[in-house]
Amino acid sequence: MEKGHASHSFPAVYDKNSRILILGSFPSVASRAIGFFYGHKQNRFWKVLSACLNEECPMTIEEKREMCLRHGIALYDSIESCDIEGSSDASISNVEPADLGPYFETGKIKTVIFNGRASERWFHVYQKEREGVSYFLMPSTSAANAATSLDKLIAKWGEVIKP
Repeated sequence: MEKGHASHSFPAVYDKNSRILILGSFPSVASRAIGFFYGHKQNRFWKVLSACLNEECPMTIEEKREMCLRHGIALYDSIESCDIEGSSDASISNVEPADLGPYFETGKIKTVIFNGRASERWFHVYQKEREGVSYFLMPSTSAANAATSLDKLIAKWGEVIKP
């Protein structure tokens, strides 16, 4: 697969009541194709989040968006555009960081959750931690993180995300 430049092609999930911001690194090929977060069928994000919130796992983009907003959860990524090979975080270069300022300035974000190390790393390269905000690195929900079972993901994420 050849490395190419890609841009974030869909908006954040966010409203003025968002208290938690969950950041990925950059959308996968599957997510870019469907125009929404965690679009790869093997990614366990929606199973983990719905279990932590005691909700049925949402199926449609609208159900996913509504579940997040109902619980004060915003979704975006640390990177706005980059050179990337497929969906490989390890191949990311030539990064343009996401402008996360508006989410902090206009909302009530008090918790940031990084969905995996790449998200955390890129956030810290380009962003400053904000006073009064707690930051948590969670194990990635990607299928590439096969070392962490679904049950372990739910337990770890559930320490921070509660209904």
